[in-house]
Amino acid sequence: MEKELESNTADREISTTRIFDAPRELVWEAWTNPKHIVHWWGPNGFTNTIDSMEVKPGGIWKFIMHGPDGTDYPNQIVYSEVVKPSRLVYTHGTGEADYPGEFRVTVLFTEKNGKTELFMRSVFKTAEARNEVVEKYGATEGLNQTLTKLADYLPKM
Repeated sequence: MEKELESNTADREISTTRIFDAPRELVWEAWTNPKHIVHWWGPNGFTNTIDSMEVKPGGIWKFIMHGPDGTDYPNQIVYSEVVKPSRLVYTHGTGEADYPGEFRVTVLFTEKNGKTELFMRSVFKTAEARNEVVEKYGATEGLNQTLTKLADYLPKM
């Protein structure tokens, strides 16, 4: 297992595993194609406007998440590893330099008997940054809602 997954980051991370009743290639497509991800990304009540999405090492995905209360949240993802259809590693932030809430994400897509096991792990710079997004923004519940939206979207593909 990679060093990052072996390091002691429990106080700075959010992680989850989910099984999707869909082949890995389909889950990968839903996760990496802007025409699909726009339909399910984000917690319940959120919508997205995608400015650009280039899924390749060094590529950038810029988008705005629109909250149910009308608040816009600029987001920028910079991909560092893209191994189709098994692995994505990226840094998620706002695009602002030195944004304190920036975090590194590893997403693993594993084929299991025609289904896909997805493991997602976000590691924040500090425990305080992690705690703020969990407590202030409901990040853990938001992640669960997002993955449920993905599960609901996959049969429509």
